[in-house]
Amino acid sequence: TAFSLCAGAGGIDVGIRQAGFRTLCAIESDPHCVATLRRNDTRKVVWQADVGVIDPARAMAALGLTAGTLGLLTCGPPTRLVLGSGGEDPRIPAMFEVLRFATVLRPYAILIAQAPAFLPIRIATGRRLLEVLRERLDGLGYDMHADVVDACDLGVAQRRRCAVVVGVPKERPFELPRAELRTPAPTVGTALRGLPAPSRRGEPDSFPNHVDITPARARERIAHVPEGLWLAKARDAPAAVRGRLTARDTTKFRRLNRTAVAPTLHVGEALFHPTEDRYITTREAARLQGFPDKHVFEGPLLRRTGRVKNLDQYRQVASSVPPGLARSIARDLRRSLRTTILRSG
Repeated sequence: TAFSLCAGAGGIDVGIRQAGFRTLCAIESDPHCVATLRRNDTRKVVWQADVGVIDPARAMAALGLTAGTLGLLTCGPPTRLVLGSGGEDPRIPAMFEVLRFATVLRPYAILIAQAPAFLPIRIATGRRLLEVLRERLDGLGYDMHADVVDACDLGVAQRRRCAVVVGVPKERPFELPRAELRTPAPTVGTALRGLPAPSRRGEPDSFPNHVDITPARARERIAHVPEGLWLAKARDAPAAVRGRLTARDTTKFRRLNRTAVAPTLHVGEALFHPTEDRYITTREAARLQGFPDKHVFEGPLLRRTGRVKNLDQYRQVASSVPPGLARSIARDLRRSLRTTILRSG
């Protein structure tokens, strides 16, 4: 069994389910993510709340758990680095919430997934957050394993580097997964294969979350970008179209390449379809992230402004942990857990 903190749209939950875990409860504050979580797993209890207001002892009792019986505690704090008014990274409290829940639940293992910028973060005392986590986990009886893992090495059609922190009982065998595929990762072309043409806004859906909302002016801009390149590299694009972009703007206005893995999905920038003059749809983004087609995202469609309070469909996908990455780690954790159970009789 598993318990999910900062669950987002369910990327970790989907991955660990594919590895054989069943998430009993997920906590998430964003209302659209909550709707997505409830839509896709009716057996799972979903609480819409800030994780900091939940009493882990009462949560454990409500779920019928006792200390030491939970297999996995997971956490996927928001990936965007947005400093609060006090100058402290808002992801830091979420890390300590994981420790608060682990102290009460005593799970077999702990899994935290975050953007690579998480690793060097320092807290108010000047110490690295990672050092503090290691020290606290050690006090709870866990060895900590931490590194940056690229999802494309684990079967995901996207180059996405994630900082992964795993806690397992002391002296239990565990290693973070490396490139486990002898064949290359799926390409964009492979990931998008078989999808029908997207519907337009206001039309009946041709496929879940597969709606083209590209404005006419954006189509003109996209038409100048060759496959696999970006607008700043488009030599035939008029200066008025390129605007103030420079050669360094390699992640903005980028068209996918069918023969390569996708670059990292970002919440504030939609990638262009490899052959059509439009943005990729939420479903196409979900395929690049490794979500199954049956995982439906609730909430409004993509909005380009960063002032949207709650996460629209595209941002839910782009800010998720790739299920394939979570699956690989959870699979190894499950093997370790089963070995421990067998040894204990």
